[in-house]
Amino acid sequence: MNPLLTVSNLSYSKKDKSWFGKQEHFRLAPVSFELKAGETMAIMGENGSGKSLLAKLLVGVARPSAGEILLNGESLHDKRQRFQAIRMIFQHSKESLNPALTLGSLLEEPLILNTDLDARERKRKIEETLKLVGMLPEHQYFYRHMLSEGQRQRVAVARALILNPQVLVADEPFAALDPSVRSQTVNLLMKLQRDLGLGFIFISHNLGIVRHISDRILVLEAGQLVESGKTDVIFNWPKSDYTRRLIHAYQALITRDE
Repeated sequence: MNPLLTVSNLSYSKKDKSWFGKQEHFRLAPVSFELKAGETMAIMGENGSGKSLLAKLLVGVARPSAGEILLNGESLHDKRQRFQAIRMIFQHSKESLNPALTLGSLLEEPLILNTDLDARERKRKIEETLKLVGMLPEHQYFYRHMLSEGQRQRVAVARALILNPQVLVADEPFAALDPSVRSQTVNLLMKLQRDLGLGFIFISHNLGIVRHISDRILVLEAGQLVESGKTDVIFNWPKSDYTRRLIHAYQALITRDE
């Protein structure tokens, strides 16, 4: 099977001035990987390792210094094309929803900007997408304050799905959720992946969830790709000292909680 997403030698380099006048330089060394339809790739690493930057490069929020992103073997040079094909699930669902707009208006905006659907077709697409994430068509008339935490997270997923993407990128999507909502959201995403054949790139500090949902893992340290492989292999036979430290810290936390 041909890969859904191919990332070849993707890199980033930028110098910024800090508040104290010093130059801060962050470099993401060339990263390459492939993602199949229906597969989940997790990206592990400490704060500042480059995980979130890699996510921004994939969805087009940041521009790489070099490298190429292919979808089904075709280059994604066009920013609009990438915006539709690779979509981001926002971490803080509440803050990402405009309190002055109904859910229908929030979901309609990307359809107006990126499709040729008329008003009736847009309404039908909104209702279909709400049903897809376990909500009712009537929820399109709700405002942010009328939703539970779990419903807001489902809306965040609906916004990512509304343009029929082939790849979803989620940067710490469960960090702010309580355990019950987190579990519901994980199950929802896994069901959507099975039903729609989505490729899923998942960034999280929660190694328990990483181990549960991912097929393969990339490990980043200070912008360097230090290790990659199947999830079970990474957790059971890590090659680098850095990966071993990450996994040991997770296992120590589990033992303490028990």
